[in-house]
Amino acid sequence: MKLKIFFGLFFSALIFGSCLGVSADITVLSDGSGKIAIEYRVSQMLESAGRLDGNERWPAVPVGRGDFERGIAGIPDIRLVSYSAKESPGVTGGRDLVTKAELEFKNIAALAAFLDGAGAAAAFDGSNGNRLRLDLCDLSGGSRDAGGIKNADLLSLLREVCEGYNFNISLTAPKPAALTVIPAVVPGAQIVTGGKKVSFTIGMGDLLSLNNALALEIGW
Repeated sequence: MKLKIFFGLFFSALIFGSCLGVSADITVLSDGSGKIAIEYRVSQMLESAGRLDGNERWPAVPVGRGDFERGIAGIPDIRLVSYSAKESPGVTGGRDLVTKAELEFKNIAALAAFLDGAGAAAAFDGSNGNRLRLDLCDLSGGSRDAGGIKNADLLSLLREVCEGYNFNISLTAPKPAALTVIPAVVPGAQIVTGGKKVSFTIGMGDLLSLNNALALEIGW
């Protein structure tokens, strides 16, 4: 079973009156190797939901060490080098479960394979420079297509529930990098370019209420 790091559980979060934040920080070296640091911030209400009705062994959010290990099983040239999970003060009160993992990869193809298995359809092209494409609105399990959420009340609830929780992805390349966001204008997004490090950040409420597909292309 593939580990759905980015999008597989966001609607479950909404159902349980909670939300989660995801951050992925990628560093690529000149030989194509590098590391990716991932952080999940999960509202305790969502994390506890999977423990109801005697299902203690099946937590609602797959952020255990074993989940990451299963997520990279069968992908050559990538390994899990560190993992931690602890409670911390919540973004909007209460407590959050904060999970951090760092993985090392030997080449960008391995990174792309991991990201693809993690729920963000990924493709790498090294034929003319280096270009990594991530299609971020391809939700696992068909939870939502690219048509967005059109119910105004649901949108309002979504934004309220996910307030303070963000999706962030950044990549530091060995030379100046370019980030192309498709579409070019994404309401609520913060985009950083102009150097070796590029990043894209958007609130979870804004992300899940987009009316169009969303993709990132990073080249260097």
